[in-house]
Amino acid sequence: MSRFFHGGGSDSETSSSDEEELYSDREEEEEQSEEEESSDEYSEEEDSEEESSEDEDRPKKTGANIFLKDEGEDTDESEDEDRVTVVKSAKDKRLEELESTVKLIENAEKIGDWAVISTEFDKLNRQLLKITQSGPTPKIYIKAIADLEDFMNETIAKQKTTGKKMNASNTKGLNAVRQRIKKNNKDYQAEIDKYREDKDGYMEAVEAEEVKIEKPSRLRVTPTLDALTIADDEGFSTVGRHGKTLQYTPESILKHLRIIVESRGKKNTDRLEQIRTMEKLLEVSQTPYQQIRVYLTLIATRFDLTSSSTANHMSPEQWKLAEGEFSKLLGVLEENRNHIVFEGAEEWEDDDKLPQVAEGEVLRIPGSIVSFVERLDDELTRSLQHIDPHTAEYIERLGDEQALYTALLRTQLYVEELGKTDKSEPRQDSLNRVVIRRLEHVYFKPSQVVSILEDATWKAIPQKLESTITPRSSTSDVPALVQTLCNYLFRYSDGIIRARAMLCQIYFLALHENYYRARDLMLMSHLSENIANFDVSTQILFNRTLVQIGLCAFRAGLIYEAQNTLSDICGSGRQKELLAQGIILQRYSTVSPEQEKLERQRQLPFHMHINLELLECIYLTSSMFLEVPLMAQTSSSPEMKRRVISKTFRRMLDYNERQVFTGPPENTRDGVIMSAKFLAAGDWKKATELLNSIKIWDLMAQPDKIKAMLAEQIQEEGLRTYLFTYAPFYDTLSVSTLVNMFELSEKKVSSIVSRMISHDELAAALDQVNDAIVFTKGVELSRLQSQIVTLADKSMSLLEANEKTLEQRTQGMANAFQREQGPGARGGRGGRGGGQARGGARFPGGQQRRPGGQQFGGGALGGAIKA
Repeated sequence: MSRFFHGGGSDSETSSSDEEELYSDREEEEEQSEEEESSDEYSEEEDSEEESSEDEDRPKKTGANIFLKDEGEDTDESEDEDRVTVVKSAKDKRLEELESTVKLIENAEKIGDWAVISTEFDKLNRQLLKITQSGPTPKIYIKAIADLEDFMNETIAKQKTTGKKMNASNTKGLNAVRQRIKKNNKDYQAEIDKYREDKDGYMEAVEAEEVKIEKPSRLRVTPTLDALTIADDEGFSTVGRHGKTLQYTPESILKHLRIIVESRGKKNTDRLEQIRTMEKLLEVSQTPYQQIRVYLTLIATRFDLTSSSTANHMSPEQWKLAEGEFSKLLGVLEENRNHIVFEGAEEWEDDDKLPQVAEGEVLRIPGSIVSFVERLDDELTRSLQHIDPHTAEYIERLGDEQALYTALLRTQLYVEELGKTDKSEPRQDSLNRVVIRRLEHVYFKPSQVVSILEDATWKAIPQKLESTITPRSSTSDVPALVQTLCNYLFRYSDGIIRARAMLCQIYFLALHENYYRARDLMLMSHLSENIANFDVSTQILFNRTLVQIGLCAFRAGLIYEAQNTLSDICGSGRQKELLAQGIILQRYSTVSPEQEKLERQRQLPFHMHINLELLECIYLTSSMFLEVPLMAQTSSSPEMKRRVISKTFRRMLDYNERQVFTGPPENTRDGVIMSAKFLAAGDWKKATELLNSIKIWDLMAQPDKIKAMLAEQIQEEGLRTYLFTYAPFYDTLSVSTLVNMFELSEKKVSSIVSRMISHDELAAALDQVNDAIVFTKGVELSRLQSQIVTLADKSMSLLEANEKTLEQRTQGMANAFQREQGPGARGGRGGRGGGQARGGARFPGGQQRRPGGQQFGGGALGGAIKA
């Protein structure tokens, strides 16, 4: 209580003067108080015991005597009043910590313990940062680092003369100090030279007492021409520590940039303030080197805003500013060809002077232009992923793709110019990365859109710039442009980039109705065999390309090829995931939040999507044209093995047939299924009307042509279905009857019937003289014979399964045994008839035939080539 009720002016003055220091030192006092509490715990317990015993011996007071003072109490209060509390300021405590660290370094120098010296040297520099925030560099620090450098040089010289080696810990500590002290002492070289000239006089000099200046929030200053200041429109200037106005000059640009670069990645860093500072540095910069350095740091800091915040993508405002600054950086580099931004260049460490570029020489600046344009591309993609595609904001944001494509092309031209002087491997890799990015912005667009994009881009680029890979004249021919970009990557790249270039070219060809060339390129690339070894994004591109080939085959009227190609994607029921157009969230999913986040990052922007409803409609329509005749064939021939081409279509058809009441079709899927039922019943006109009424066909390029093709296919498949269904009930059938029934030409009917007879799908003969079809009745199998055929089929299936299992288990041993025995030995499946080919119902091999009456072999796309 006496602390708050002291009389006299001196105590009040000291308490008021020390109040600020007490608040500033609260954190350090709390740490010390925790240590003191643990040490004084026992003393407090002893004092409490003595006081309790004295209180028991002392007679208790009653009545008015309770307010009288005893003799012992008087002496205790007088001692408390005479006691003086010493409160140290934060600056004094930090100086004491610095001095203790210096003493530890000096003691370690005496015994040559470089491990301790390295640790304490790092601690010394950390303590210095706190001290320099509120004052100049203390001279004891200058003395410590100067003596440490001298001691280090002596130790190294002694090692060279004597040849005696230190232990591993001391050697590691000496190397660490050796690497850091040279760079550290460079900033204090002037003070170190003063100390070495007169060590005693330097330490005896009294440091000038610092005048504490109250920090004003905003200080009005008058701008001068001698030193540029950071001032706003109202005439106010930014005030730093000690109340001094921050001044930026061309000579101090590199120092400020080094401070900003060293603060990257640290917590509590105000990056917006750093951006404002660098914008002011741009106004001050005079030389191209200064401008390039500021632009490189400024663009990188803008990208750091996204990583430091909770946002998943860069804001449109910051993206546009970064893109504008990137364009200005390219402009500076194009004007000054003797300055090159190179990833493997060495950093300029002297911040006091600028590097000088002699005539004919090239100055290399560390940085990556390609990484910047790739980051711009990625940030625009993330932004489009998080915007609702059905709003005007998405269309407005998509307009920034023009500026991005211009930046990509200018980057390509810049890297091409660098490659003319130095054809090193890193330059070629950078050029490949830019070209593949440019190709990925083109491959999924129609030629008309690409032509407009290219024309606008070349108009925005200076006329003096020209490309050797894709000249200005090549913009008019878009297919030739895509072919040129792909051929360049085929020649100079490998691995993932080459595979992606191949897939982009195939996608572009399929999009522009060139099915056969796209199919041949896909088969020759063998990507379907090796695609599992690539990354996820390349697998997504492969799936998109496969789907586009199937759509192209359907538009060309190649129904079997379209169904065979689309079956892998559409038959799985996971079109959204496989094409990266959405995520299917299941109720009992085991996907972790990290995996779900990665899946969302891989999603494609909406303008790159393939219409899934149209894709499903095409797949079901193709399956209908194959499944309906097949079902009619198997129903009329029960001895034939039941085959299924599309399980998805069969499942939907069975579900529709189980319905008690079936109303009119409500969506695309119902329309196709109802059309299939009418086709199976023989009403091809109703099937054509119902199929053409689906509105999804209007989304295709030429809907009238597509509807005419569908009507023709329904007529042909209706004829085949009729023949499969009613062949057992006819002996002869006139061709003219079929012509009138299905409204086909006589030549077309004869062609279809001849193809069915040649492929053993129809047991009949064509009588051209009488213009009729003569059906032949085959020998019906007895019940025993049918069971024998079924048993033989099951036995062959079991034999094939056993051989496949044996081959998987003993593949390595069989190959080794075959090499030892020679070419005639049996190994794996090669012993059975020379390795005869086998195939399933969907991908036939050997002598199996498809319902369409043609033979095919191979994989997903190999079925499109005749055996």
